[in-house]
Amino acid sequence: MIKYITSRSEISEKSIQNTIELLNEDCTIPFIARYRKEKTGNLDEVEIGQIVQLKEQYETLEKRKTTILKALEEQEVLTNELKLKIENTESLTSLEDIYLPYKKKRKTKAETARKNGLEPLAKMIMSQRVNDLEFTASKYTSNAIETIENALEGARHIIAEWINERSDIRNNIRYQLERFAIISTKIIKSKKDEDGAQKFKDYFSWEENLSRIPSHRLLAILRAEKEGFIRIKIEIDNDRVLQKIEDRIIRSHNESAQQIELAISDSYKRLLFPALTNETMSIAKEKADENAIKVFAKNLQQLLLGSPLGEKRILAIDPGFRTGCKIVCLNKQGDLLHNETIFPHAPQNKATEAIKKISTLVDAYKIEAIAIGNGTASRESEQLIKRIHFKNNIEVFVVSEAGASIYSASKIARDEFPNYDVTVRGAISIGRRLADPLAELVKIDAKSIGVGQYQHDVDQSKLNKSLDTIVQHCVNKVGVNINTASASLLSYVSGIGSKLAENIVNYRNENGAFSNRTAIKKVPRLGGKAFEQSAGFLRIKNGDNVLDDSAVHPEQYSLVKKIAKDSGNNITELIGNTSALKQIKLQQYVTDSFGLPTLQDIIKELEKPGLDPRKKAKAFSFNEHIKTINDLKTGQILPGIVNNITNFGCFVDIGIKESGLVHVSNLSNTFVQDINEHVNLQQHVQVKVLEVDIQRKRIQLSMNF
Repeated sequence: MIKYITSRSEISEKSIQNTIELLNEDCTIPFIARYRKEKTGNLDEVEIGQIVQLKEQYETLEKRKTTILKALEEQEVLTNELKLKIENTESLTSLEDIYLPYKKKRKTKAETARKNGLEPLAKMIMSQRVNDLEFTASKYTSNAIETIENALEGARHIIAEWINERSDIRNNIRYQLERFAIISTKIIKSKKDEDGAQKFKDYFSWEENLSRIPSHRLLAILRAEKEGFIRIKIEIDNDRVLQKIEDRIIRSHNESAQQIELAISDSYKRLLFPALTNETMSIAKEKADENAIKVFAKNLQQLLLGSPLGEKRILAIDPGFRTGCKIVCLNKQGDLLHNETIFPHAPQNKATEAIKKISTLVDAYKIEAIAIGNGTASRESEQLIKRIHFKNNIEVFVVSEAGASIYSASKIARDEFPNYDVTVRGAISIGRRLADPLAELVKIDAKSIGVGQYQHDVDQSKLNKSLDTIVQHCVNKVGVNINTASASLLSYVSGIGSKLAENIVNYRNENGAFSNRTAIKKVPRLGGKAFEQSAGFLRIKNGDNVLDDSAVHPEQYSLVKKIAKDSGNNITELIGNTSALKQIKLQQYVTDSFGLPTLQDIIKELEKPGLDPRKKAKAFSFNEHIKTINDLKTGQILPGIVNNITNFGCFVDIGIKESGLVHVSNLSNTFVQDINEHVNLQQHVQVKVLEVDIQRKRIQLSMNF
């Protein structure tokens, strides 16, 4: 395993070995990256994740080898040479090629020919030394094989299968497909005018090299095919491929060579090309999935680490027209204090009454900020709020509603607010997203948050695994207040999981807030390993020990105590004391357990304990004159917020229902290799309107002006 991983990464053998030992001890990636830097050689989460992935690949390969070896033993065909070949194989594709000739087959033409006794004839033809082929073939006629041509055809079927099973031939065709395959599409004429066809208009007739097709385009084409609008075709130079196979096999110009030529053509068209084309498309889809998942993961990370407003008293509005605007008032901890519905917009138009109500609520609950959902009637609600003259300076934020309806109808929401309907829960979620996006968004299935590309078309198990890793990374990067966190948030803390998260919340409800980290051990079923993995990521505000509100792990407390004592301070005096911390000579505290990386982390944490790595939320205003796509005109310069990033550009919310696309070519006046180096999710930007297609509801924007 170590050798396998080392050959596929740039990580040292010792780091890999130590990391695998930690993983086998049930240590999590965030814990290893943060608290075991000496063991891993200071690997980060991405590098540790790569080791985990390669470890899983190796284990899958070894499992398949065991299965194949067992099958070959049962068939009594396993030789020492074959066993060695299988054991030394380092790819699943090569392994399956080795196994292919021995694989139990369903009824095939070759199998039928063998049963009819034609294998000796096939071997003679392949030897290419038969002088009178017609006479030789006549010896193999029977009741089942009535004619000489039937005998030759059966022999060709056996030869075709042998050719299909040759790994050198398969690898050559794989190479041709990988390098030169052309993917083309054609519209199914009867489907051209059906609903939904227009969104795939670009692919009604398309042709491109498969190796160069961007992931988003391949996924779009595959979706169009799945929905029945187009047909996909894969092509390579068949004559060239057939010639290469003939050059490998045919060594004469006699009648046998002609039969082999026919068998090659049959094998290629009937067996090799269909199977290897499917394999190539599967690999291309896998790569496209990986690319799309990476995009989604990057976006999700930026969204989860979005700027929190922090502990503020918030009035949140879930806007609407006919059904009114649902209003909730939340305290600093996000608890619901009040809810009601106002009807300021059409058809009721009770704007004056709504203004009075909002003003009263802001005063009554000492509201510090207002959050407005960005869905239907959002702009109208924002304009309404701006008409109100508040006594204090109230910041107004427009908050993404993506996934709020999923949350409000979920079991988590019902458990949190069993006495309120979905509209109240949705408004609460909007308000809490402003206070702390991470704490609220972890309650929602990541695929429903609305960032990424083609998330429903990619491998769902890989997507879920990747997104879970990202959520876990974000939660542990920020840290979690154990006395206020929901079970959803706690479940992503290193070493916790959903069951222990529920136990923590139940224990907290029954026994009150935790006063120190040691008390966490009293939670039912939270053992030593779970405590070790989680403690450093759990925060206790205003607890018994000042270090409990930091990323300093309890196993490091005695070390911090010694450092403080040696510096002539107690721990409380040392925290935030930059001049004292700078004077500490870390080298004298290096041991086998704690090296310089850990000591540097401790000092950094003591400078600003429990510091939230996220930036603070800033208010934003859209152009008040732009309310629908019909208000847009080419050349307008508008403020916007980046709300999605893909490989082909970024989407910008300009305050209307439809987001506009800034294509990668309009992002900068320089070459853009990585879009994420130019824009971030939730970034406030200025964009220029290039084109408006009202019929297709598409808006082209530019940031390069």
